[in-house]
Amino acid sequence: MAVTTGKSFVGRFGVHIAVLIFVAIWTVPTLGILVSSLRDKDQIIASGWWNSFASSSQTEAGRLPPASVQVEKDGKFVLEGNIFGDGAARDISAFGVKSAAPTQYPAGTTAELGDGVTLQLNADGGFVMTSPKAFEGARGQRVYYASSAPPKFTSDNYKTVLFSEGIGRSFMNSLTVTIPATVIPILIAAFAAYALAWMRFPGRALLIAVIIGLLVVPLQMSLIPLLKLYNGVGSFFGVPSKTYLGIWLAHTGFGLPFAIYLLRSYIAGLPREIMESARIDGASDFEIFVKIVLPLSFPVLASFAIFQFLWVWNDLLVAMVFLGTEGDQIVLTAKLNALLGSRGGDWEILTTSAFVTIIVPLIVFFSLQRYFVRGLLAGSVKGG
Repeated sequence: MAVTTGKSFVGRFGVHIAVLIFVAIWTVPTLGILVSSLRDKDQIIASGWWNSFASSSQTEAGRLPPASVQVEKDGKFVLEGNIFGDGAARDISAFGVKSAAPTQYPAGTTAELGDGVTLQLNADGGFVMTSPKAFEGARGQRVYYASSAPPKFTSDNYKTVLFSEGIGRSFMNSLTVTIPATVIPILIAAFAAYALAWMRFPGRALLIAVIIGLLVVPLQMSLIPLLKLYNGVGSFFGVPSKTYLGIWLAHTGFGLPFAIYLLRSYIAGLPREIMESARIDGASDFEIFVKIVLPLSFPVLASFAIFQFLWVWNDLLVAMVFLGTEGDQIVLTAKLNALLGSRGGDWEILTTSAFVTIIVPLIVFFSLQRYFVRGLLAGSVKGG
């Protein structure tokens, strides 16, 4: 008995470790996107998100004032001021006047630049440059320096993305596509699953076999035939090709086989005594379905809703084929794909857009996750 208990403990411990590993694999990148979306643009370039709560160090370049602002003191010509014209709170650790040696001199020391010219750059950005002869030129001396800045977080990235980059409109377009494309398959599949599970009619077994066969049909193989069929029917009735109705029907068709299979497996496992008692009391199939089957099937309905919502929300291919990429119809995934091409160097825009994209699926999943495992397990172990 002790050996069995030990094995059980080791097994449970291994499962917990595996779960923690998978949670970390998915949580850490999400946390990184969230933190990066709130960081300042310059700090994103300078350091990784894991250093976001510490001061960031980077090498920058600036110019001293032009010769026109020099003053003469004690027989020398002097330029002085602060290299941080914006008043930013940063600390300089070293400086230089050549790009090949940007940190040649420690901050606060006096650098000899030749011909009697000296430059002192302090940690707070204050500088003094002296010369025995008058400075010349309309542009000041270029100076390189290594500075550190305190952590800086901002919500401006979200304001830019939601109101300037068109992400807000694409966000609403994705909701317009996803919500009906999740609800419609559930409505159709629930009726079909009940009929295949509890109603007897000719060809029932054949229909079940066809549905199981459709589960393995690749989306890419059926996409073009489905598009041609939709365009043909649409042109016959005078319906435009690029409409929300088309993409709703497409996602419904692609999601129905799995929905019917999952719901039928669950509904077929419901207690037969409940159905027979309802029929003895005079209930019709529709009343049994609405008053008994649907309330008992909520866990599996929620499980499929999560699957369908995530798939439609993250879809790019079907949306581009059936909806297009116009400004008033482009979905969030297509808009983010366009930003990758046009704003590939603006990491603050990309990370903010990415987090806006994943926040809705996270909300949906955590809202329904208590039904998720229960619905899947019940549908997998029961059958009829």
